[in-house]
Amino acid sequence: MEFLNQSGSRQQPNIRMRGPSGDPGDPSPLFDDTSAGVKKHEHGAVGKGPDEYPGQAFLSDPMSNLAMAYGSSLASHGKEMMDKNLDRFLPISKLKYYFAVDTVYVGKKLGLLVFPYMHENWEVSYQQDTPVAPRFDINAPDLYIPMMGFITYVLVAGLALGTQNRFSPEILGIQASSALVWLIIEVLTVLLSLYLVTVNTDLTTIDLVAFSGYKYVGMIVGVVAGLLFGRTGYYLTLLWCCVSIFVFTIRTLRLKILSEAAAEGRLVRGAKNQLRMYLTMAIAAAQPVFMYWLTFHLVR
Repeated sequence: MEFLNQSGSRQQPNIRMRGPSGDPGDPSPLFDDTSAGVKKHEHGAVGKGPDEYPGQAFLSDPMSNLAMAYGSSLASHGKEMMDKNLDRFLPISKLKYYFAVDTVYVGKKLGLLVFPYMHENWEVSYQQDTPVAPRFDINAPDLYIPMMGFITYVLVAGLALGTQNRFSPEILGIQASSALVWLIIEVLTVLLSLYLVTVNTDLTTIDLVAFSGYKYVGMIVGVVAGLLFGRTGYYLTLLWCCVSIFVFTIRTLRLKILSEAAAEGRLVRGAKNQLRMYLTMAIAAAQPVFMYWLTFHLVR
């Protein structure tokens, strides 16, 4: 826009520029640049140093690597201590031995429990001071037959109660817990008796559980016979099974409890050996008592 001065000549208007002095043709920004002096980070750059990625600085710190190594060592040490203490109270490695069975062993062992009269060699076989697995030796104790016998006994008891219209989940639970409690009492009593008599034997608690659990086989046979043939069949069959388990227990435990006298091939003499003999007979005689106590009310 042009203006006229007093003399009548044309004059360009004076325009004040915003921003720094410079080339008039350079357009000035609307806002001042306040980012001067601020370092811009280039995203997506690789290998720009620890300033670009703070996490890399932490991972590359020697103290953090030392802490990670110490934590890993502490975790492995804790796992080792836990496995050691667990094996002390619950010997998992030993339990594998008692379940090392097969079909042939189970069949022969069941026959031995019902007909032990013709069996002659009752010694457990050893290999380099270690007893061989049960599937290779019929005389070795196992936990498979006692465990399956206990479960089958509970199921047969439920069947017997059901045929008499006396079945209920509560009664079945009481039956199972009662059998388990009596088994624990029996094992603890035997352990206490062995301690009082001061018997040096290689019998373990698991061995006693196995020998005490073999009576469930005769109990099952007796209850099934009672369901099929009545009380007469129950008493006759249970009597046979009681005598069989008595003979089986005597011939099995005499090599464990009376090992010193049996190794020398002489008669048991002396007060201490007499106590061992009485203890062996008491353990064997307790098996028929428990068999009758846990089954007489199931057959009517």
